[in-house]
Amino acid sequence: MNIDFNKNSDGLVPAIIQDVSTKKVLMLGYMNAEALEKTKETKLVTFYSRTKQRLWTKGEESGNVLNLVDIKLDCDNDSLLISVLPKGPTCHKGTDTCWAEPNEETYGFISHLEDVIKDRRLNSTPSESYVSFLFEKGINKIAQKVGEEAVEVVIEAKDNDADLFLNESADLLFHYLILLQAKGFEIKDVVEILRGREK
Repeated sequence: MNIDFNKNSDGLVPAIIQDVSTKKVLMLGYMNAEALEKTKETKLVTFYSRTKQRLWTKGEESGNVLNLVDIKLDCDNDSLLISVLPKGPTCHKGTDTCWAEPNEETYGFISHLEDVIKDRRLNSTPSESYVSFLFEKGINKIAQKVGEEAVEVVIEAKDNDADLFLNESADLLFHYLILLQAKGFEIKDVVEILRGREK
Protein backbone atom coordinates (compact mmCIF):
# COMPACT_ATOMS: atom_id res chain seq x y z
CA MET A 1 0.00 0.00 0.00
CA ASN A 2 1.75 3.11 -1.28
CA ILE A 3 0.01 6.02 0.45
CA ASP A 4 0.92 9.56 -0.55
CA PHE A 5 1.17 11.28 2.83
CA ASN A 6 3.07 14.17 1.22
CA LYS A 7 0.23 15.36 -0.99
CA ASN A 8 -0.92 17.68 1.79
CA SER A 9 1.50 19.86 3.70
CA ASP A 10 0.33 18.46 7.05
CA GLY A 11 1.17 14.87 6.08
CA LEU A 12 -2.39 13.70 6.75
CA VAL A 13 -4.78 11.69 4.62
CA PRO A 14 -8.55 11.43 5.13
CA ALA A 15 -9.77 8.12 6.54
CA ILE A 16 -13.42 7.29 5.84
CA ILE A 17 -14.77 4.85 8.43
CA GLN A 18 -17.43 2.39 7.27
CA ASP A 19 -19.25 -0.35 9.21
CA VAL A 20 -18.36 -3.63 7.49
CA SER A 21 -21.81 -5.10 8.19
CA THR A 22 -24.24 -2.26 7.56
CA LYS A 23 -22.07 -0.39 5.02
CA LYS A 24 -22.97 2.89 6.77
CA VAL A 25 -20.31 5.60 6.80
CA LEU A 26 -19.68 6.28 10.48
CA MET A 27 -17.19 9.13 10.51
CA LEU A 28 -14.27 10.85 8.84
CA GLY A 29 -10.90 11.18 10.51
CA TYR A 30 -7.32 11.87 9.48
CA MET A 31 -4.25 9.66 9.64
CA ASN A 32 -0.56 10.17 9.29
CA ALA A 33 1.85 7.30 8.67
CA GLU A 34 2.28 6.67 12.40
CA ALA A 35 -1.49 6.51 13.03
CA LEU A 36 -1.88 4.03 10.18
CA GLU A 37 0.89 1.81 11.54
CA LYS A 38 -0.61 1.84 15.02
CA THR A 39 -4.01 0.97 13.56
CA LYS A 40 -2.51 -2.04 11.78
CA GLU A 41 -0.59 -3.18 14.85
CA THR A 42 -3.35 -2.84 17.44
CA LYS A 43 -6.33 -3.55 15.13
CA LEU A 44 -7.99 -0.50 16.73
CA VAL A 45 -8.51 2.53 14.49
CA THR A 46 -6.16 5.33 15.47
CA PHE A 47 -6.19 8.83 14.02
CA TYR A 48 -3.99 11.87 14.20
CA SER A 49 -5.98 14.45 16.15
CA ARG A 50 -5.51 17.89 14.65
CA THR A 51 -6.88 19.57 17.77
CA LYS A 52 -4.85 17.53 20.28
CA GLN A 53 -1.82 17.39 17.98
CA ARG A 54 -1.21 13.72 18.82
CA LEU A 55 -2.25 10.18 17.97
CA TRP A 56 -5.73 9.36 19.20
CA THR A 57 -7.26 5.89 19.27
CA LYS A 58 -11.02 6.12 18.81
CA GLY A 59 -12.69 5.10 22.05
CA GLU A 60 -9.61 5.46 24.22
CA GLU A 61 -11.76 7.22 26.84
CA SER A 62 -15.32 6.11 26.04
CA GLY A 63 -14.56 2.48 25.20
CA ASN A 64 -16.43 2.90 21.89
CA VAL A 65 -13.58 1.55 19.80
CA LEU A 66 -13.50 0.81 16.08
CA ASN A 67 -12.18 -2.71 15.48
CA LEU A 68 -10.22 -2.86 12.24
CA VAL A 69 -11.43 -5.24 9.52
CA ASP A 70 -9.89 -3.92 6.29
CA ILE A 71 -8.12 -0.92 4.74
CA LYS A 72 -8.48 0.17 1.11
CA LEU A 73 -6.56 2.90 -0.67
CA ASP A 74 -8.27 5.09 -3.28
CA CYS A 75 -7.17 5.52 -6.90
CA ASP A 76 -5.11 8.66 -6.14
CA ASN A 77 -3.29 7.03 -3.20
CA ASP A 78 -4.33 9.84 -0.88
CA SER A 79 -7.40 8.67 1.04
CA LEU A 80 -8.39 5.55 2.94
CA LEU A 81 -11.59 3.54 3.27
CA ILE A 82 -11.44 1.66 6.55
CA SER A 83 -13.93 -1.11 7.28
CA VAL A 84 -14.64 -1.63 10.96
CA LEU A 85 -16.78 -3.39 13.51
CA PRO A 86 -17.78 -0.57 15.89
CA LYS A 87 -18.25 -1.12 19.59
CA GLY A 88 -20.93 1.33 20.66
CA PRO A 89 -21.81 4.67 19.07
CA THR A 90 -19.14 6.30 16.94
CA CYS A 91 -19.86 10.02 17.36
CA HIS A 92 -18.67 11.87 20.46
CA LYS A 93 -22.25 13.18 20.74
CA GLY A 94 -23.47 9.64 21.38
CA THR A 95 -25.03 8.93 17.99
CA ASP A 96 -24.24 5.90 15.85
CA THR A 97 -22.68 8.04 13.13
CA CYS A 98 -21.33 11.57 12.90
CA TRP A 99 -24.34 12.38 10.70
CA ALA A 100 -26.80 11.33 13.42
CA GLU A 101 -28.05 8.41 11.33
CA PRO A 102 -28.86 5.06 12.91
CA ASN A 103 -26.24 2.45 12.04
CA GLU A 104 -28.72 -0.03 10.61
CA GLU A 105 -28.47 -2.23 7.59
CA THR A 106 -30.78 -1.10 4.80
CA TYR A 107 -31.58 -2.72 1.50
CA GLY A 108 -31.87 0.23 -0.84
CA PHE A 109 -35.10 0.27 -2.83
CA ILE A 110 -36.42 -2.81 -0.98
CA SER A 111 -36.32 -0.87 2.30
CA HIS A 112 -38.06 2.04 0.60
CA LEU A 113 -40.73 -0.33 -0.71
CA GLU A 114 -41.23 -1.71 2.81
CA ASP A 115 -41.81 1.85 4.03
CA VAL A 116 -44.34 2.48 1.24
CA ILE A 117 -46.21 -0.73 2.15
CA LYS A 118 -46.27 0.28 5.82
CA ASP A 119 -47.53 3.77 4.96
CA ARG A 120 -50.29 2.41 2.72
CA ARG A 121 -51.30 -0.10 5.40
CA LEU A 122 -51.54 2.59 8.08
CA ASN A 123 -52.69 5.65 6.15
CA SER A 124 -54.80 4.51 3.19
CA THR A 125 -58.25 3.06 2.75
CA PRO A 126 -58.95 -0.12 0.74
CA SER A 127 -60.58 1.97 -1.98
CA GLU A 128 -57.42 4.11 -2.29
CA SER A 129 -54.75 1.42 -2.14
CA TYR A 130 -54.33 -2.18 -3.25
CA VAL A 131 -52.01 -2.75 -0.27
CA SER A 132 -54.64 -1.48 2.15
CA PHE A 133 -57.22 -3.68 0.40
CA LEU A 134 -55.07 -6.78 0.94
CA PHE A 135 -54.48 -5.97 4.62
CA GLU A 136 -58.21 -5.50 5.14
CA LYS A 137 -58.90 -8.91 3.58
CA GLY A 138 -56.45 -10.48 6.05
CA ILE A 139 -53.63 -12.99 6.20
CA ASN A 140 -55.41 -15.70 4.19
CA LYS A 141 -55.88 -13.41 1.18
CA ILE A 142 -52.28 -12.14 1.40
CA ALA A 143 -50.88 -15.68 1.66
CA GLN A 144 -53.08 -16.77 -1.25
CA LYS A 145 -51.67 -13.95 -3.41
CA VAL A 146 -48.10 -15.00 -2.58
CA GLY A 147 -48.97 -18.56 -3.61
CA GLU A 148 -50.54 -17.41 -6.88
CA GLU A 149 -47.56 -15.24 -7.74
CA ALA A 150 -45.13 -18.08 -6.89
CA VAL A 151 -46.97 -20.39 -9.29
CA GLU A 152 -46.82 -17.72 -12.01
CA VAL A 153 -43.06 -17.35 -11.50
CA VAL A 154 -42.61 -21.12 -11.88
CA ILE A 155 -44.72 -21.15 -15.07
CA GLU A 156 -42.74 -18.26 -16.59
CA ALA A 157 -39.43 -19.87 -15.55
CA LYS A 158 -40.26 -22.77 -17.86
CA ASP A 159 -40.72 -20.45 -20.86
CA ASN A 160 -38.24 -18.15 -22.59
CA ASP A 161 -39.88 -14.76 -22.08
CA ALA A 162 -37.47 -12.90 -19.78
CA ASP A 163 -39.78 -9.89 -19.51
CA LEU A 164 -42.72 -11.94 -18.24
CA PHE A 165 -40.48 -13.90 -15.87
CA LEU A 166 -39.03 -10.72 -14.34
CA ASN A 167 -42.44 -9.06 -14.01
CA GLU A 168 -43.90 -12.10 -12.26
CA SER A 169 -40.81 -12.19 -10.02
CA ALA A 170 -41.41 -8.55 -9.10
CA ASP A 171 -45.04 -9.35 -8.28
CA LEU A 172 -43.95 -12.24 -6.07
CA LEU A 173 -41.41 -10.15 -4.18
CA PHE A 174 -43.91 -7.33 -3.68
CA HIS A 175 -46.55 -9.66 -2.27
CA TYR A 176 -43.96 -11.45 -0.13
CA LEU A 177 -42.97 -8.11 1.46
CA ILE A 178 -46.67 -7.54 2.24
CA LEU A 179 -46.89 -11.01 3.79
CA LEU A 180 -43.82 -10.36 5.93
CA GLN A 181 -45.41 -7.19 7.33
CA ALA A 182 -48.71 -8.98 7.88
CA LYS A 183 -46.78 -11.45 10.06
CA GLY A 184 -44.93 -8.64 11.88
CA PHE A 185 -41.55 -9.07 10.16
CA GLU A 186 -39.29 -7.26 7.70
CA ILE A 187 -36.80 -8.41 5.08
CA LYS A 188 -33.96 -7.86 7.59
CA ASP A 189 -35.38 -10.71 9.70
CA VAL A 190 -35.06 -13.09 6.75
CA VAL A 191 -31.57 -11.80 5.94
CA GLU A 192 -30.45 -12.53 9.51
CA ILE A 193 -31.52 -16.16 9.12
CA LEU A 194 -29.68 -16.43 5.79
CA ARG A 195 -26.60 -14.82 7.33
CA GLY A 196 -26.68 -17.39 10.13
CA ARG A 197 -26.79 -20.21 7.59
CA GLU A 198 -23.69 -18.86 5.83
CA LYS A 199 -21.41 -20.11 8.62
